[in-house]
Order: sequence, then C-alpha cells, then structure tokens
Amino acid sequence: MHPKDSPISVYTEHLLKDDDMMRRLDGYVQMQHVYNAAIREVTTKLQILDEEFQCRYDHNPIHHIESRLKSPRSIVEKLNRRDAEISVESARQNLTDIAGIRVICCYIEDVYRIAELLLLQDDVTLLRRSDYIEQPKKNGYRSLHLVVQIPVYLSDRTELVPVEVQIRTEAMDFWASLEHQMHYKAGKEISCEWKDQLRECAEDLARIDRKMQKIYKHLQ
Repeated sequence: MHPKDSPISVYTEHLLKDDDMMRRLDGYVQMQHVYNAAIREVTTKLQILDEEFQCRYDHNPIHHIESRLKSPRSIVEKLNRRDAEISVESARQNLTDIAGIRVICCYIEDVYRIAELLLLQDDVTLLRRSDYIEQPKKNGYRSLHLVVQIPVYLSDRTELVPVEVQIRTEAMDFWASLEHQMHYKAGKEISCEWKDQLRECAEDLARIDRKMQKIYKHLQ
C-alpha cells in the first residue's frame, strides 16, 4: 500500500475535505442549531399525538420515529448537482430536506391519520405532499412524504424552517432500508432482472400491509 493510501492518510484527507466544506458553508453551525430545533418541534408534536391516541383509543399509531440532519458533505453534493451556489443561504433557499424525520407507523391508515392531524395544527404549513403509497415509485418504493414549514422561536427572531417528514409502515420501511443497502453494497446499477424482483417484493409487502390492516379493523 502506498503511504498516501494508508487508512490514516485517507482519514486525514477526509478531514481536510470536511474542513474545506465547513469553510464553504460558513454559518453551518448556526443553521444546524435552527434545523435541529425544527426537528425537535415536529418530533414533539408527533409524540404528543401518539400519546393521545394511546390514552383515548388504547392504540399507538406510531411505532417509532427517526430523524437526521443533512451533513455539510451531503449539502454540498446536492447543491453541486443543482448547479447552485455553495453557501448556507443557498442551502436554505434550494433545499427542503436539510432536516428530515421518518415516522414508522403500524398500519396504512395510521400513516394518513398522523399526516392529517399534523397538518391540522395552526403553526404547521404544508409546502409539498408526495404520496408514494397511492402512486408508488417505479422501483416499488412506498411512503408518504410531506415537506412542512414550522416556526422556530429564537432569542431575537422567528425563523420559518422546512422539515421533510416521511411517513410509512414497518413493511414499507423494511423494504426501503434493504433496497437502499443493496444499492449501496453493490456500488453499481442493479440489473433489470433484480429490479423486477425487488419491485415484486415491494408489491408482496404491500399486500401483507393491506391484509394486516383488514385483520386489525376486524378485531377492533
């Protein structure tokens, strides 16, 4: 192995690249604080809804909640793909998925119920809605995507911050996670034959989702 290709050298190179990206994204730390606050705001709203359903109906529609904040590297890469300026202001203007929340629900009806109740709240504004459950993507991907805007109250101002909320069932999440992992591990385009196999798996899981929903409603 050449010295420059050693693990330590590669790690140092990544650090230098990250430092360069942080300089290009001057103000990222402040933006990170605001977007993290927006994630906490939306997460709290969802948790309160879930707890209320447990108290009133003895049912938790939400299985669990995950969240993530886009890294400087991911922000730069996405801005580059869009031929946009590399800056915090450009990221705010061009990207609506810097803050992301994934809500994993038990049943399909829970997905739509949680989305509806979240959007009924006075300080939540819907910017975009993409229903990949009613209209799945060509590869079989299913999920309900909402981009919402909420106010974050700071000491000297109020900022309106977009948050991408993906709501899906456990079956949909299982498929999406493994499909993503397979693409990542393969490191190349998957053949049409295996794409068809993955799409069939998604359709099988969708049928199971609907059947489980039917059984649950019958038992209720």
